[in-house]
Amino acid sequence: MWLVFAFISSLVVGCYDTFKKAAVDDNAVIPVLFLNALISSLICVPFVILSYTTDILDGTLFVVPHVDWTTHGYVSIKSLIVLISWITGYAAVKNLPLTITGSIKATQPVITLAGAMLLFGERLNLYQWTGILLSILSFYLLSSSSRKEGICFTHNKWIFYTVVSVILGAISGLYDKHLLHSFDVMTLQVWFNIYQLIMITPILLLRWYPHRKHTTPFRWKWSILCVSLFLTVADWIYYYALSFPDSMISIVSMIRRSSVIVTFIAGAIFFHEKNLKRKAFDLFLVLLGMIFLYLGTK
Repeated sequence: MWLVFAFISSLVVGCYDTFKKAAVDDNAVIPVLFLNALISSLICVPFVILSYTTDILDGTLFVVPHVDWTTHGYVSIKSLIVLISWITGYAAVKNLPLTITGSIKATQPVITLAGAMLLFGERLNLYQWTGILLSILSFYLLSSSSRKEGICFTHNKWIFYTVVSVILGAISGLYDKHLLHSFDVMTLQVWFNIYQLIMITPILLLRWYPHRKHTTPFRWKWSILCVSLFLTVADWIYYYALSFPDSMISIVSMIRRSSVIVTFIAGAIFFHEKNLKRKAFDLFLVLLGMIFLYLGTK
């Protein structure tokens, strides 16, 4: 059952990534992140109020239990990791083609799998090693394709930002699996969003706002609302998939990254990105690598 939720989450993540590209395109990143955190928190707050003041949600998957300050501390660490990942990731998405950032993020399961081996005792078999090598090969070929668009992987800071975002995303995924051994889905979902809002607010007020006239101006776009809605749904489904005792973070992460299919199609249709035939072959290798990872870990 958790595999089904993982696939649903990957589809929603693909939509989220597409709206994210539209939201930050020619727009200020920090206020977009702030509004995403604000809207996501506003979505979650009613569940806290209903859970703490009524018994309407008792016995459902949406009840938010009372937790101690230690739990809040663990969740706040998760929020900090994701916030840094988002700041670097959003900045990269703003300045790079969606087909490139989406394909680089598709390699995240490789890092997650390596972490799962070290932290959860998972071991690679022949299929898994084949998947890793195919993913590495696809990343190399993608870097060659990018040079035709004037993007050099070794000298472009936005590529570096993307890599940082991917590494932190993998760390966050491993941390999610660890947290969900002890905490329920709604605890992680709700307080993660609220602490995210608390952390991004001073960055908005102290870093972006005083310099707003000297940077890319902020413009409201309805895609910002869509980002928050799709992200909230995708995260809840993702956490729920990981909450199953027999779920594997390596598999869930791999399936979640198959959202690259959605972003590739969106990049071609809505953003009219270039060099698609070559990138399609690179994407095929990414997906082939994921298939081998799946076959080796199912």
